[in-house]
Amino acid sequence: MLRRWPTVAVVTLLGLAVAAFGLSSATERYTSHADVLITPPADRGTTAVAERTVESYAHVLGGRTIAADVAKELDLASVGATDDDLSAAIVGDTSVLRVTATAGTGEQAAALSRTASEAFLTWLDDQESGLQASVVEPAAVPSAPSSPQRAPWLLLGGLIGLLLGLAVAAARTLADSSVRTPAELEDIVGAPVLGAVAYDKTAVQTPLITSLGTHHPRFEAVRILRTNLQFLDIDREHTVITITSSVPGEGKSTTATNLAIAIAQTGSRVALVEGDLRRPRVSEYLGIEKTVGLTTVLVGRVDLDTALQSAGTPGLEVLTSGALPPNPSEILQTDAMKALVSELRDRFDVVLIDAPPLLPVTDASLLASISDGAILVVRHGETGREDLRSATARLRAVNARLLGTVLSMAPVKELSRHGYGYGYGYGPEYFQRATAPARSRGGARKG
Repeated sequence: MLRRWPTVAVVTLLGLAVAAFGLSSATERYTSHADVLITPPADRGTTAVAERTVESYAHVLGGRTIAADVAKELDLASVGATDDDLSAAIVGDTSVLRVTATAGTGEQAAALSRTASEAFLTWLDDQESGLQASVVEPAAVPSAPSSPQRAPWLLLGGLIGLLLGLAVAAARTLADSSVRTPAELEDIVGAPVLGAVAYDKTAVQTPLITSLGTHHPRFEAVRILRTNLQFLDIDREHTVITITSSVPGEGKSTTATNLAIAIAQTGSRVALVEGDLRRPRVSEYLGIEKTVGLTTVLVGRVDLDTALQSAGTPGLEVLTSGALPPNPSEILQTDAMKALVSELRDRFDVVLIDAPPLLPVTDASLLASISDGAILVVRHGETGREDLRSATARLRAVNARLLGTVLSMAPVKELSRHGYGYGYGYGPEYFQRATAPARSRGGARKG
């Protein structure tokens, strides 16, 4: 729920904006008042006026009689409208009457209350009641409108926006079926998380670790993946490894290429096979020719030695896709493919096969079945739980070993919170200032 705070903030601001818009379009009203004191004649020997008398005069001051006099004096068209704009009340336990007027401008409101108080004085003189009245607080022009009141409406708009934001955030959280934590990922697939690669917005321009400084967090993440892979199930061979994902766009090709580079940097002989015969990316990342590669070897046009290419990292050789066939699945399940994998196993310490995603096509399942195991790349916040379960089921259906998973494009803070940080105090700001002091021959290619 905490990760949805931007949604809550945005909806709260929208609530404030709606309230502000409503206030800007609402008609402003100004209020002004005048106070009239009623006193008995001096010869009565008292300074008090009967309470009922004061109450009755309050009704007169705020009634239609005075409203008619005000409308006539100010040359107003409607007595009814003037009556609605005037009211009178007793101020506390005194003999003071307060006449209050509302209007569209401060000057109009002051004129109404002033004229009403003067009209009442005239009316009282005409009654010959012996009582005297005087204006003790004349009407003043208000400096600000009395309605609408901005603060309460803005507070209400913000509160409604906050509640709606919390409701939207809760609904999105309940509807979100994506994997977001390493622990959740491990629980779903039943295999260990071998590594977690933090999101880096520069990865599109610099997908390879050879384009980064050796202490860059992405470089360190690949080294951790390499180390965990070396200590994984040491009693069983895992020379040939297929790297795949559930669906496209999860970073499998980048992971396969960088892992091959990192393993070769330890002195091992590594073969990287571009087994994705539908949307190959490895050759593009490394900047090498792809017209001669896997398919041309399988159909017997060239031998393996001719097709293998150096990628600029000592110990690493790459077998690109070759010409893309119309029937990738049929080619990958041939005896020629099995023989090629066997030959690569004999000649190299590690063979990594970049395979297509598992769910759209069967290619990855076929490649995993002739490998020693598979690594599943999972994109943080994008890969759905059901997609993961289906991908895992496809591997099990061909008796392929799922060696583990890699969580890609995960927020740095979230990885640190779940204990998958790199231990060097790297934060999001590091990605912005990290530079690339060294580049390999293929490192400058776009990803």
